[in-house]
Amino acid sequence: MNELPHKRRPRYAGKYPRKFAEKYKEHAPQRYPETLQKVMESGKTPAGTHRPIMVQEVLDVLRPEPGQIAVDATLGYGGHATEILQRIRPGGRLIGLDADPIELPKTEARLRGAGFGPDVLTVVQSNFAGLSRVLSAQGVEGVDIIVVDLGLSSMQIDNPERGFTYKFDGPLDLRMNPNKGQSAADVLAKINAAKLEEMLRENADEPRAELMAKAILETQPKTPIRTTRQLSEAVRRAARGTREQVETTIRRVFQALRIEVNDEFSALETFLRFLPHCLKPGGRVAILTFHSGEDRRVKSFFADGLRSGFYAEISRAIIRASPAEVRSNPRSAPAKLRWAVKG
Repeated sequence: MNELPHKRRPRYAGKYPRKFAEKYKEHAPQRYPETLQKVMESGKTPAGTHRPIMVQEVLDVLRPEPGQIAVDATLGYGGHATEILQRIRPGGRLIGLDADPIELPKTEARLRGAGFGPDVLTVVQSNFAGLSRVLSAQGVEGVDIIVVDLGLSSMQIDNPERGFTYKFDGPLDLRMNPNKGQSAADVLAKINAAKLEEMLRENADEPRAELMAKAILETQPKTPIRTTRQLSEAVRRAARGTREQVETTIRRVFQALRIEVNDEFSALETFLRFLPHCLKPGGRVAILTFHSGEDRRVKSFFADGLRSGFYAEISRAIIRASPAEVRSNPRSAPAKLRWAVKG
């Protein structure tokens, strides 16, 4: 019997390899802890992982205690959930929701491996807008604490196949759930200039929305935009200003498209509308937002809830990541934390 010749694994491409697929050391942190530590010390998030933002601030707001029922409505990598789970045992339970069918099984396996069995952790694939339906299906009338992190997970940003970043070329997808709805490329193929301009202005506060919409759609008849690089180059050709200003414009365009593709504002408004009915009296909620459109909606719904008596107390000002956290994890810089307590 002929044995297949041994095939060596490709050499690890430097200290911080650029290609996502080459970062196998970062994808297996338990095997390469030194590499993981070096990446984190450089102020970056290791590929395939996520560093939870404002963990202590979230815990201070939610005040988890043994025996409580908790919800992490955007489970992501499980960072916030892990800290809450440790504090609600014994007798507590956490229900974790996430719409991403690619990352959710990995997170569940990771949390199970950390010792959180079905008795304490329930994982459900669902957008956070469906929280009230999920709780009803679980036979839960109200919970003690809810945390929502509206930011993208680093695992999604780092994987070029998801289309969330313009720093690497990949398909222009941008869907949280790639099995549902239209990709960003499909949206751009059908949209008109007026609608695209409105999207850029409403979803990302882009001051040059008209110019950017025109520049993007001018390329479509000749070369339809199907990749992240094609979109970023179309914006870069039209944008003016410093390198940082141009990069900011590109980020805004990607943000506006992502919000449209995933119907994020509608999902957030649905969640906020039903949120008071998901909390027990005295229940607490903490919401992390990452741009003005999200924060305006959270602030408005909380203020309305306070006036109507749904909430007994709300945050009067936003809470931001500490300077030390921003230095060690730059992705925490735009985060804003607001909270409310059920009346």
